[in-house]
Amino acid sequence: MTEPSPQQHNYWRIGGVALAFIWFFVGGIGHFVISESFTSVVPPYIPFPREMVYFTGFCEIAGALALLYRPLRAIAGIMLALLAVCVTPVHIQMLIEADKYAALGPAILWGRLILQPIFIWIVWTSTRPAQLAQSAPA
Repeated sequence: MTEPSPQQHNYWRIGGVALAFIWFFVGGIGHFVISESFTSVVPPYIPFPREMVYFTGFCEIAGALALLYRPLRAIAGIMLALLAVCVTPVHIQMLIEADKYAALGPAILWGRLILQPIFIWIVWTSTRPAQLAQSAPA
């Protein structure tokens, strides 16, 4: 099997950054536009659910915008990957209370949880500095 060319690597990185930007920017706006929906899925052990929704929405928008500025891209990728890890309990809580989210169906609820680590990997790998991405083992 042949190694992808640097140009092919670049297309994947651009695609990953674009996906992360769209996901976090649109999702961040959603935290403010449909905040009631987001607040309703915050696990009960998280204090100040509405404020946490606004805070994470702000972090998502700021992180998405930081992805567009190359000097901040690597740190933004790390922070957004960590944010994605931190919100994973929401997906778990929704599975625990699946009857409340019957309209979504079990496939969507499980799919979100299963795809979360893949999305985190995409964010992390596409935002690392190019020299680190090329020297890392496959």
